[in-house]
Amino acid sequence: MTTRERFNRVMHWQEADRVPNMDFGYWDETITVWHKQGLPAYVKSQEDMERYLGLEGAEIIPRLPVANGLYPPFQDIVLEDRGQYRLVQNAEGNICEIPKDGTSIPHYVKYVLQTPKDWQTFKRERLDYTREDRIGEVKKVVKEAHLAGMPVHFDAGSLYGWLRNWMGVENFSVAIMNEREWIEEMMEHLTEMTIYLIEKTLPEVDIDMAWWWEDMCFNHGPLISPKLFEELMVPRYRRITDTLRKYKVDINVLDCDGQIYQLVPGWLKGGINCMFPIEAAHTDPVRLRQEYDRDILLMGGVNKVQLAKGKETIDEELKRLRPLVEKGGYIPTVDHRVPPDVSFENYLYYLEKKKEIL
Repeated sequence: MTTRERFNRVMHWQEADRVPNMDFGYWDETITVWHKQGLPAYVKSQEDMERYLGLEGAEIIPRLPVANGLYPPFQDIVLEDRGQYRLVQNAEGNICEIPKDGTSIPHYVKYVLQTPKDWQTFKRERLDYTREDRIGEVKKVVKEAHLAGMPVHFDAGSLYGWLRNWMGVENFSVAIMNEREWIEEMMEHLTEMTIYLIEKTLPEVDIDMAWWWEDMCFNHGPLISPKLFEELMVPRYRRITDTLRKYKVDINVLDCDGQIYQLVPGWLKGGINCMFPIEAAHTDPVRLRQEYDRDILLMGGVNKVQLAKGKETIDEELKRLRPLVEKGGYIPTVDHRVPPDVSFENYLYYLEKKKEIL
């Protein structure tokens, strides 16, 4: 079977020769550390890693060449050198301070969206979804992917995550209570943009899934009340997933870190049916399967912290997840990018042991 066939069979509760062998990727520092532990020096990028290790995605799963969201991006510009840090304008137009060495969350100095007036300019200059150059060679990409036996995904975007990135959590949280009409206007525009791009591209091709990004939960729960989530976002999700379903796209993968329990019912109601990466420290994939059975699909859930502890702990972690693999509707991957405290030896052991349950 091809990767595409395996993926679709597993995600539709059908038998396959095995579950796809996917993983989530690596910190840049991890690759650097692993070079000292036996990883060949020519293996440098995320895609290099997946090909070297014989993995089937998700880094190498092709994306439909459609620019959903902010387009064109801002230029990455270094504004000031601050010793150990640089003050930069990033691709989203935010001003932030980032360390010169290492990977960490940037310190944001100024967000690109602060007022409804900013929004009007931003919408006109960066969110005009009728721009023809948003859409690339859709048919060519899909044809090449299918010839290679790979699934293709459509970037379904975000309602909360993008706005949070452009405004900041605190500013967004205040605005949703004090300027709700503005928040709704922005969410509506993002919804209309995604639907427009679906209608412009999917009638021409056969793709396998939509991929959403909504980082909107922390370690104890969501950053928005479930009530507001249900009112503002769930109906808009439903409009988008109903449009996708017209073109036989019924797998909607939702990327959200943190503890997601309170929002899962709303995502399912909105037609978003696959949770990823299921950060094991905060959300248990076994609990999700017990609560929602076949109504939910799962990707992720392998606790990255356990990989650093040794082979016995890795065995226990995979034993915990084996029943999920056997039941179906689940692809095990590390629950976030692999950090550098996981040794290359441990990671290779994890991959070999994982093959036994795939």
